[in-house]
Amino acid sequence: MKPLETHGILGQSTSYPKTYAPDMLYPIPRALGRAKLALPADALSIGMDWWQVFEMSWLNLHGISQVAMARLAIPATSDYIVESKSLKLYFNSLNFTEFDNQQAVKATVEKDLSACLKTDVTLEIFEVNIANSLPISAPQGDCIDNALDSSDKKIAIVSDVNPSSLTVTHQGASDSQLQILHSHLLRSNCPVTNQPDWGTLEIQIDSQPIDQAGLLEYILSFRQHNGFHEQCVEQIFSDLTQAFAPKTLMVRAWYTRRGGIDINPCRVSDISLLPPPSRLNRQ
Repeated sequence: MKPLETHGILGQSTSYPKTYAPDMLYPIPRALGRAKLALPADALSIGMDWWQVFEMSWLNLHGISQVAMARLAIPATSDYIVESKSLKLYFNSLNFTEFDNQQAVKATVEKDLSACLKTDVTLEIFEVNIANSLPISAPQGDCIDNALDSSDKKIAIVSDVNPSSLTVTHQGASDSQLQILHSHLLRSNCPVTNQPDWGTLEIQIDSQPIDQAGLLEYILSFRQHNGFHEQCVEQIFSDLTQAFAPKTLMVRAWYTRRGGIDINPCRVSDISLLPPPSRLNRQ
């Protein structure tokens, strides 16, 4: 995917709003990314996008700044995602806005995001003065980051994603089995700014045994790819489905924070597989 042309505030130097500005929110159709994938949209729409916000502030009725952390939950069934810089600017517009209480802040954010994305968006607010209010977890399963260490093959930096390395260990050699794997080496580029986005990827797949070296090579092929976080996870979900025809599949990514916000998409083959949201120590 080529970088998007800038539109309005996107990809440009901007001043931060000092008054409440819900019109800062900029929706992007999910269909832009899904149209390029092999799976139909309904197969890519089971899951959630969690956004964690670490620079949230507003004023109480005495004009005193209040600070908190927050987590947004956006259903993958929504027709739109929100552009991350526009969301940052929106949260900045709350900094000098008075609210009666924390519940009023929650209601306002949920109303504005739900209207922008045409879906029901929910917000959890976490206190900064309570230890471990937004606890740190760890990815599950085996880390595959050293899977290529014994290979003499040098991994090229390719121009775009290459799923050709996705293979099973021995075709037909084993029955399907649940495999839980993760990698900290996911990297892609923002299609607006071309800045790098780093993340940790976790895959839970019930299929014939996957060649882990080939899976790692596939993940590394994202290094020059331009795609929003949600689009990258959906491409991985689609490519793994095409390559392995799994009985069940879960793909999730925890992207590192940029501008005080991190994005954590998750897609599953069945809603019963959806895990709870979590935060890693990189975030």
